[in-house]
Amino acid sequence: MTTFNPNEPGMANGNYFALPYSNEESEISIISVPWDVTTSYRAGTHKGPDSVMEASVQIDLYDQSVQDAWRVKIGTLPLDDSIEKKNKKMRKIAEQIISHLEEGGDLSEVDDILAEVNEASEELNKSVYLMCKEQVERGRITAVLGGDHSVPLGNMRAVSEKYEDFGILHIDAHADLREAYEGFKYSHASILYNALNEITQISQLTQIGVRDFCQEEADIINTDPRIRCFTDMELKRNSFEGKTWKRQCEEIIATLPQNIYISFDIDGLSPDLCPNTGTPVPGGLSFREMDYLLNMIATSNRRIIGFDLCEVSPGKESDWDANVGARVLFKLCIYTSLNSKKQSPQV
Repeated sequence: MTTFNPNEPGMANGNYFALPYSNEESEISIISVPWDVTTSYRAGTHKGPDSVMEASVQIDLYDQSVQDAWRVKIGTLPLDDSIEKKNKKMRKIAEQIISHLEEGGDLSEVDDILAEVNEASEELNKSVYLMCKEQVERGRITAVLGGDHSVPLGNMRAVSEKYEDFGILHIDAHADLREAYEGFKYSHASILYNALNEITQISQLTQIGVRDFCQEEADIINTDPRIRCFTDMELKRNSFEGKTWKRQCEEIIATLPQNIYISFDIDGLSPDLCPNTGTPVPGGLSFREMDYLLNMIATSNRRIIGFDLCEVSPGKESDWDANVGARVLFKLCIYTSLNSKKQSPQV
């Protein structure tokens, strides 16, 4: 620490943002999960963690909203190489299933390989859960970096063992409330369906920016009392009709219980900020709208207990997606730290 200068260029050291903190001394532990087996449109999000790591090194560590942001002890859990190896194998099998369905085939005709993918996905969930559980038990806030949006279920499970009641703030272009999408039980399109049905401690799901969902998902949103979905259409209509973003953020936060887990799919942002993500959709939040909302949550009387960032996918010709993803990750980390200090009885 005596030799670290936050004003100098970052030097890659295996830690996100090239920070000097070991995971053992961290307050926030980032767990990388390079997995995109069930991606239904465009694969590549398994490259998210590596691309964000590389882009994070060049980020300036000064932040106008968080004093001495570089002092936030963000740790990096060593990557489990077996995850990426298994992802490569299972992705090939999943592609066979998807192609079979696109050609008019029936799921019953691929039962054997479908079961193999579902088993591998459950094993991935267990692995993430165990990694996160260890960090939670050591008093750290866990942050999962995907990968597709199926990967944070293990983190949610680990957090649920510490908190008897919590809500999820879900920023996404999609509702992710599909049941076993394309036969994949733990699909990226099913993360919130699985969370609500498997984790009884979740008392509230507040969704932000959703703009691409099916009738079945709409029915769930309209009938499950735990869910409040602020669709992109609603947010933009309110803005067009004169409601300030501050007032809308206040209404969003008012739906949430004391403890909040943030699940952030990068495609919740406008696609000009994430053009290479798996399933980009027109509309979405601007970077500053996202920043303002997170800042309001951090300075509210709610407590951020964990988070994830998923679906960052690097482009072949540009590192723009990774650049934006790294900045979103930094904001999530420093606002979570600010929030935890605000909630501390010593403050």
